[in-house]
Amino acid sequence: MGQASSQLGAKELTEYQELTFLTKQEILMAERRFLEMARDSKVDNPTVNLGSAIVKMSTLVEMPELKANPFRQRICRVFSTASGVGGEECALSFEDFLDLLSAFSDSATPEVKAYYAFRIFDFDDDGTLNSEDLKKLVTCLTGDENALSEEDMNQLIQNILVESDIDQDGTVNLSEFQHVITKSPDFSSSFKIVL
Repeated sequence: MGQASSQLGAKELTEYQELTFLTKQEILMAERRFLEMARDSKVDNPTVNLGSAIVKMSTLVEMPELKANPFRQRICRVFSTASGVGGEECALSFEDFLDLLSAFSDSATPEVKAYYAFRIFDFDDDGTLNSEDLKKLVTCLTGDENALSEEDMNQLIQNILVESDIDQDGTVNLSEFQHVITKSPDFSSSFKIVL
């Protein structure tokens, strides 16, 4: 059922299920969705091989599940292991796409969700959330039209650091971030993408 048009063999499907928080049905739906996006971005040849296909970030960020997310480009960068094409700096392979869906699934553990949220919010990829990362985070959440004054932004960043920076080094590391997230029971339920 549904697997007849799949490029995935039974063994691959089982392996992906074991390696992700996704069910076989969700993996098959992800495959179908990924192939549609890969075909849409390949004008010259509509035939797409799942093993070599990639989807450009410009296509991914237009997915209804990501389109309204202020972190959509950052999400794509964090999950991308494929080189960009056509002038884009990143793209996702099918396995990257499964990793993204797995991390955002209802079945993913709070630790996995916190890890990826931390990576998404770590804009400079240095392993900590410094004041610049936090400013970008707040700006993404509030939007440019609701930008805080510099004074309000600085006060908010200081408040975040007072609450989160346990070792008082001026940054929030992964374990400090996870500690803060445990205080927010709604975090896991709001960190999801459903196909």
